[in-house]
Amino acid sequence: MEAASLAAHSTVDAAKPTHKWLIAVAVMLGTTLEVLDSSIVNVSLPHMQGTFSASVDEIAWVLTSYLVANGIMIPMTGWISSRFGRKRYFLTSVFVFVVASGLCGAAQSLTQIVMFRLMQGAAGAAMLPSSQAILMETFPPEEQQLAMAMWGVGLMCAPILGPTLGGWITDNWDWRWNFYINLPVGAIAFAMVSVFVHDPDYMRNRPAGRRVDYFGIASLAVFLGLLQIVLDRGQRADWFHSQWVVWASAASAIAMVLLIYHELHFSDPILDLRILRIRQFTIAIGLVVVLSFVLFGTGLLNPIFLQEFMGYTAWRAGLVMAPRALAAMTSMMIAGQVARAGYDNKRLIGVSFTLMTIGLWMMAHWNLDVGMVEIIWPGVVLGLGLGLCFPILSAAALSCVERERMGYAASLYNMMRNTGAAVGIAYMTNMLLRNQQIHQAYLVQHFSVFDAWRMSGMGVRSPGAPIFRYLPEIVSGQKQGLGMVYGMIQQQSAILAFNDIYRVLTAMTVLMIPSFLLFNRARGAQPGGASAMH
Repeated sequence: MEAASLAAHSTVDAAKPTHKWLIAVAVMLGTTLEVLDSSIVNVSLPHMQGTFSASVDEIAWVLTSYLVANGIMIPMTGWISSRFGRKRYFLTSVFVFVVASGLCGAAQSLTQIVMFRLMQGAAGAAMLPSSQAILMETFPPEEQQLAMAMWGVGLMCAPILGPTLGGWITDNWDWRWNFYINLPVGAIAFAMVSVFVHDPDYMRNRPAGRRVDYFGIASLAVFLGLLQIVLDRGQRADWFHSQWVVWASAASAIAMVLLIYHELHFSDPILDLRILRIRQFTIAIGLVVVLSFVLFGTGLLNPIFLQEFMGYTAWRAGLVMAPRALAAMTSMMIAGQVARAGYDNKRLIGVSFTLMTIGLWMMAHWNLDVGMVEIIWPGVVLGLGLGLCFPILSAAALSCVERERMGYAASLYNMMRNTGAAVGIAYMTNMLLRNQQIHQAYLVQHFSVFDAWRMSGMGVRSPGAPIFRYLPEIVSGQKQGLGMVYGMIQQQSAILAFNDIYRVLTAMTVLMIPSFLLFNRARGAQPGGASAMH
């Protein structure tokens, strides 16, 4: 079946033009809350650590528990929705998410907040794929990219703005309000979904008596649960030098193999892997994984650079990163409007990866002398690239799938996006620490060949600047000078490690620039929409 004809049948005929934007706002509120809560508490962990008298390793489970539950439940959303109804499941998820948020804010012990975060992550998982499927079925083919742009605003901007908002709330109110603010927003989302969202006919007439994929559920939970734990906590355990990381990774790999084999042979699988046979869907997912890798990886690195090495506060760092989010929002809307006007915008995929390449290459030349404008401008360029590509790929992935399989496709899409983000964060963290150690060892080894730079009130120079011009003072035993030089070595090695990572990301995005050639316009399709590509 042609992709265009599939997309033409993927909309809900009953959706009124005046209601479709209210539906978009309703589901976007849920999406934004879910993604925001994966990052908003990061900056408040030290405050929570003091409240619960927990160690750094113990308090990290507040983040890990949310990510593990979220990662397990996202791919199950399509299967659960097909059995119980998408609207009913979405409303249940919003309700439980809001209740769990209130319980997190009121938690009196570490055990309580970890359990409530598990509940919150499991409930919030349904919002991403469900909202995406709802929008694809609500909007006509020529407006599906615009709908995905609306959806992407919450998905892409929340991770950037989350730490800033969380830092402001923690500094001015209390860390508990990072959870309490979900209550009014969640209540509005619940009310709007109740009134405006309705299941399509094919979901209301669900066949009864279908088998439950118990083995698939168990395999999926072991595979993604252990994978998320390893990616999130492996660095603390020195990766495969730790026995539990080895065993957890092996168990996850075995569960993945069993899951794939079982799902391809089961009549009603929890994860419909057969959708991967659709060429356009698989290509779009591959590019979205790279997109998530870059988005969440730089979202981790940039705040670290600004706060730990440039001395920015969390609030100021957030303000510096805010233009990147605004640029992403702008370019997403541009992509949606181009598609709505009827133009073939597959070439914008190449433009977007070109912009990402330029932004990352500029970041690869940052040093400790970089000014605020030099930080903001690469972020804006990167944000333009990220936003321009996202709605095109999202609509392209789902427009080629039959409406009856839309929920399964959205679940698989978001599972891969979530996995790409988790792998990206783990890779960036590991590479940053490893390369910093390598550069530090090199600088210490060549200590005697550097000239000293005057230390009296001069600060720290860029990686290429001479930093050892006061070698005589160090040799003569001035411990203060030695300590300052060692600190400078650590800073220089960290900056060089940041530069290395941004160069790797630059090379990755360069390779993706020609990827738009893999999408071809379908015969007889509406030009410009995602349905125009197959």
